[in-house]
Amino acid sequence: MSDRELLAKLIKCEAGGEGDNGMRAVASVVMNRVNAPGGEYARISEGGSIRNIIFQPGQFVCASETENGRYNPQNLFNMNVEQIHLDIADWAIAGNRLYNLGQALWFFNPFAPSCPGRFPSDIGYFNVRIGKHCFYNPTDAYYET
Repeated sequence: MSDRELLAKLIKCEAGGEGDNGMRAVASVVMNRVNAPGGEYARISEGGSIRNIIFQPGQFVCASETENGRYNPQNLFNMNVEQIHLDIADWAIAGNRLYNLGQALWFFNPFAPSCPGRFPSDIGYFNVRIGKHCFYNPTDAYYET
């Protein structure tokens, strides 16, 4: 599977119901990690590996075929992408990002009306909510990870 198709499958799996901007935001986070200038993701991406970022353990539920010891039917291997997912993957790989996303490295759905100020700990601070997901930029502490 090519990096383009892998990213498109992740986009559909993680944000397929979030509209174009929600899908672009998720693609932006992946590519921000791929191109991170320091910290954990710079080491994981080894100079630009989309595959390494997507399959880093514990990062994307959709990249795992099992969760908590049980089969995860919502995984990227089960995703049948459409042209929109490929187009957004191409858009992100070409260097495009949502203007209001900043350098966001994390996102999650809080299943609540508001977003916590920090995520996943003190290494990320809240930046913007897009659809149901909260997006977080790195603090200086992230670069020490």
